[in-house]
Order: sequence, then C-alpha cells, then structure tokens
Amino acid sequence: MVHLTPNPEVDIIPIDDEPCAIKQVELTVPKTDDPTMPVVTFRVWVLGLGSCMLLSFINQFMWYRTNPLQLTSISAQIAVVPLGHLMARSVTSRVFLKGTRFEFSFNPGPFNLKEHVLITIFASSGAGSVYATHILTAVKLFYKKQFPFFPALIVMITSQLLGFSWAGIFRKYLVEPAEMWWPSNMVQVSLFRALHEKDKRPRYSLSRFQFFIVVLVCVAAYELYPTYLFTTLTTISWLCWAAPKTVTWQQVGSGMQGLGLGSFAVDWTAISSYLGSPLASPWFATANVLAGFIIVMYVVTPLTYWTNVYNAKTFPIYSSSLFISNGSTYDINDVVNSNFQLDKQAYAQIGPINLSTFFAMTYGLTFAGLAATVVHVALFHGRDIWNLAKGAFMGTTKADVHSRLMKAYKQVPSWWFYLILVLNVALILFAVEHYKEALQLPWWGVLFACGIAVFFTLPIGIIQATTNQQPGLNVITEYIIGYIYPGRPVANMCFKVYGYISMSQALFLLQDFKLGHYMKIPPRAMFMAQLVGAVVSVAVYTGTAWWLMGSIHDLCDTALLPANSQWKCPQDKVFFDASVIWGLVGPRRIFGDLGEYSKVNLFFIAGAILPVLVWIAHCVFPKQSWIKLINMPVLLGATAMMPPASAVNFTSWLAMGFLSGFVAFLYRLKSWARYNYILSGGLDAGTAFLTLLVFFSLQYVNNIGLDWSGNTGEGCPLAACPTAKGIVVDGCPVF
Repeated sequence: MVHLTPNPEVDIIPIDDEPCAIKQVELTVPKTDDPTMPVVTFRVWVLGLGSCMLLSFINQFMWYRTNPLQLTSISAQIAVVPLGHLMARSVTSRVFLKGTRFEFSFNPGPFNLKEHVLITIFASSGAGSVYATHILTAVKLFYKKQFPFFPALIVMITSQLLGFSWAGIFRKYLVEPAEMWWPSNMVQVSLFRALHEKDKRPRYSLSRFQFFIVVLVCVAAYELYPTYLFTTLTTISWLCWAAPKTVTWQQVGSGMQGLGLGSFAVDWTAISSYLGSPLASPWFATANVLAGFIIVMYVVTPLTYWTNVYNAKTFPIYSSSLFISNGSTYDINDVVNSNFQLDKQAYAQIGPINLSTFFAMTYGLTFAGLAATVVHVALFHGRDIWNLAKGAFMGTTKADVHSRLMKAYKQVPSWWFYLILVLNVALILFAVEHYKEALQLPWWGVLFACGIAVFFTLPIGIIQATTNQQPGLNVITEYIIGYIYPGRPVANMCFKVYGYISMSQALFLLQDFKLGHYMKIPPRAMFMAQLVGAVVSVAVYTGTAWWLMGSIHDLCDTALLPANSQWKCPQDKVFFDASVIWGLVGPRRIFGDLGEYSKVNLFFIAGAILPVLVWIAHCVFPKQSWIKLINMPVLLGATAMMPPASAVNFTSWLAMGFLSGFVAFLYRLKSWARYNYILSGGLDAGTAFLTLLVFFSLQYVNNIGLDWSGNTGEGCPLAACPTAKGIVVDGCPVF
C-alpha cells in the first residue's frame, strides 16, 4: 500500500476560535486534524473501486429511464461504513516487508474518517455521469447510424480527464480561498461527522446518526408510494382535475407539460432530480432561482404564448421537440444524407425547423446567463481575483485555518496537471485525424474548445462555489461551432463535450478537492483517487451503455415504445434535439439571418447589461446589503435545466429550499446546524435504496406493475395541445 505521510517540518496548530468567513462552514466543518491517520489503505482500494464501479453501472443503467435516477456518492458513503468496520475486524493486521521503504499492512487499524472520505471520492467518480455517452446514444439510437467503439471510448475518457488540467490551473483560486465554500459539500461533511464522531445527544432529542437512520428508514418506507403504489404523488396537478376538458386550464396547471401553477410533488426524486438537494442551497441563491422561475414561467412564457410570438399557439406551450410549421413533429432522418450531413434539398422541401416559444426563450436566457456570468464576476469578484493572483505570485496570500492545516501535506505538483493536458490533447488530436468520418471535428476545433473551457472555468467556478448553481456552456459551445462549422452534428457534439464538459468536470474535481480540504485529506491521495476513479468509471459507463443499446428493444424510440415505458430517455432526447438545432441544421438557419429566431440573440446584450445595473445600484446604495445578493447569472439561468426538467421540479424544490434556507435557518438555527444536511443525506439515501429495490425486484425482472387511477400520471392530457386555429393533432381538440 502507498503511504502518504505529513510534512514533518510543519507543525499543526489548530485555531479553534478563529471564525470562518462563511457561517455555514463555521457551523459545520471541524477545525482540527490528525495527520497520523492512515489514508491510502487496502480498504480504500477495495471499497473505493467497488463503489465506483457499482455506482457507474447503476447510474448508466438508470440514465435511460423516463424518470432517471442518479445515485449520488452519499449512497456509497453510507453503505461502506459497516463494510469498513467489518474489514477492520476480520482482515489480517500482519505487516509485510517490515523495515523496508515498501512496508505495508492490509489492516493498519480501525476504520477511520480519512479512509472513509477517500472511498467516497472514488465513489464520486462513479456517481458523476460521463456526459459523452450522449454522443453514443444520439448517433446510434436517434440518428440510427454506426459509431465505432474505439473513437467513442477515446472521446469519453479524454473529455473526463481533460478537466484535471483546468482544475490544476485554477485550484488556488477556487479551493484555497475561504469564500469559495462549495455549499453542497456541507451535506457530506455533516454526514461524515455523524458517522464517525461521538455525538453528545441533547436531552429529548436524537443524535445526528440516530436522526439520519430515522430519516432513511421513514423515507424508504414512504417512497414506495410515489415510486410504485401511487405514482401520481410525483406530480399533483390539481388544476387539471378541476377542468379535465379545458386546454388552457391544463396548460396553466400541468406540472409536467405546462406552467405548473399550483402543481407540486411529494416525492424526493422529483424534488432533487435536476437541481440537486434544496437543503444544500443557500437562501440567497434559492431566492434568485425563485425570481428567475417566476419571471420565465409566469410572465415571459404566458405573454409570448398568448400573444402568439413566433406562432407559439401552433405548438405546445412547453416542449423540447422540433416541429414543422403545421404543428407536426419534424422527422430529422428525412434531412440527413448518407454522409451524415444536412440534405439541403430535402430541408428546403420540408421547411425550416420550428421550436416551441418556451424552448426558444430558454435558449435566449442561456445566452443572457452566460454574458451575465462574465460581467458579474468581473464587477463583483474582479478585485478579489486580482488580489488572489497577486498574492499567489508574491506569496502574501492570507490562509484561513483550513488552509493552514493543509500545509502539513505535500501538494500536487503543477506539472502533473500539465502532463495530463499534453497527453489528452495529443490523444484527442490523434482521434479526430484518424477517425475523421466518425468524429467530423477538425484539429483546430479541439484547440478552440479547450480555449473556451479555460476562459470560463474561473467565472463559472466562482458562481458555483458560492451559490451551488452552475451556468452551463453547452449552448454557447454548440452555437459557436454551429456557425463556424455547420451541417455536421457529430462535430458539434464533440466540440460541446470538450468545451463544456471538460470545464464542468474541472469544477466537479475542484468541488471534491474542497471536500478533501475541509476533511484534511492529503492532496496527492485526493488526486490519485480522482484520477483512478475517472478512468474506471469511464470504462464501466461505456460498457454499460453499449450493453443496454444491444439488450433493450426500441430503447429511446418513443414512437415504438408503449406509452408507459420506462425507457424513453428524456435527457438524451434533449441532447439529440440540440445536436439537430446547432449541428445538423446550424444556428444560422434558426437563430441567424436565415432563421425565424434571430431576435433571440438580443438576450446576449441584455445579459451583459443587467449585472451592470445591479452593480450601479449597489454602488449608489452601499448600505442596502440585499442588492449585492442579486445574482444575475443565477437568476437568468434559473430555468436552464428546463427541459428536461419541468415546472413541478422547480415548484417543489423552491418550497423545500424556502423552508430550509429561510425559515429554519432564520428561526431554528441550532436545529438547522445540527440536522439540516443530515436530513438531506437521509432523504437521498432512503430514496435511492427504495427505488433500486423496487426497480430490480418488481420492474426490471418481472415487470410487475399496478394498473389503477393513481398510477396513470398527472391527468393533464390536453396540456401539450396546440391552440392555433386549424391545427390537427391526435388526441387534441381542433380550434
């Protein structure tokens, strides 16, 4: 086993009375360290690799479901505790190669906190999806074309590992500063402490571990209802029940296909599936999401739809599908030629692609959010970034208590990250040159995508590290390459993966680095776990996806699958539609001078102006502290996950976020500090356990279902109907 020892020249002097800059961190993260704890042990390798592979398999298996479930690393974080203690009791403690530099033992002592954290880092690699599998799915299942295995594997592994390079470049700015606190890490820190620290139970209340177990058991028992017995609990849209034959009422009330007014979910999967845990979101960020959601769903969407902007009434009020001008669905395969490029003649005959106005506005808000991110960070964090850079160069940066404790360990050399960068770029360039027909991306596209990722990692990282919300680069990368290199859908998808996902993966790694920072894990051990975990997870994700595509008949094909099928792949459908809009057809024919939606580009200008207005207001009224909390990137990007997320996911998430981040934090601070993040972990674990149990015991093997009115959906069949005169759609009234 590898032994990572602390730097003997540094003394650890914990300063327990020094307050942290962030109150949530002060209440949650311990300010002590024991550098003598064994870290990289036999138990870590066995349980870490095992949990990484298991989560990778399960998450890819669940990815194609109509209601996808993504197991987080919290599931493994809990499951490995009894296994770790069992191995500590049963595995031999004999020391091998004693007295040499290679001395090791399979059992260095009791199962400890740092081993547990490192195992969870391994599991985290399996819990995070391999986004590039979308390319494989889109090509093979939606475009129905061949895609060789080897170039697919190269794209998947390089897109994951390229993020290490950007993480290494920006770790000094996004990990070490106390203000970069990564809110979602508070859930895991609380859970680690509950599982390892001896907690003094207050009188007439539960210890944190007891509370976690109670929540897990209760949630697991309850989730049987929305998961299997009474699935309508996933979306309760009571306005539809009040007017079962009125299209407008159902458009307004549907939580799945409409505005979701009054709609709510009593199901943790629906609440947390797209936006993460609302209990981990600070209230100011939740409030910005609330404001953005209200503006988009209850102001912009109704105004544009009922004033018939872009012929909105010809299409559903909420849809990510692509349409012909008569309201029928666009068959993309009719405009793809044998070279996997746009058949311009066929496209001219069938006519241009049309979007629902909501979908078009969503793209516009994505444009605005990206412009707002750059301007917001420059105005509100520019001076801090400059001071950090200057302090890092001159060696004068002030470290908080956690950074001082971490000085006990050897840091990861920068050249490790640069080596990964060189090797990855070389492998990508080989792939795009050797497999030109399959990947379609020229060599300069690879370098351009890397440049975009580097430019945006810092500003988007600051937003995520402080608000728990990540503005995406998916649309802007598609937009740019679509203009420069149109008509090639695979090239567009690959450019997006390298420009967007390498940045997103970097932030994922930096978030884990911050978790290790809080838990005082040696940085080199963290790097090792992340690197090995990433490689193993890619292999499992790729193999599982390839197997499912060959095993499940009509996978993702909604035209051939039964109406109640669990294999409709909603997230892959959105990815495919985007590849058509930006890659095959190209933005010029949709958002440019040849398209109908050119005015949507004005959102770029609006997004750049709005943060300036907030900044001016803050300067004019400096005593009004709430003005600085208006975060335009988060507000404008609030609905970035719609679609595939729907209104009910937001209404329920916002309600929970308000109760936790505002009510409990303001009026029950002690209880919030003790139980909030433990509650989040218990909800995740209980839901994951029950969903897996039901799926594998009743649905996957035997396909045993319950056919009754409580399992027929939200009851809003007319919500997806158009309301323009003369438009004929099956199952809808004709106006």
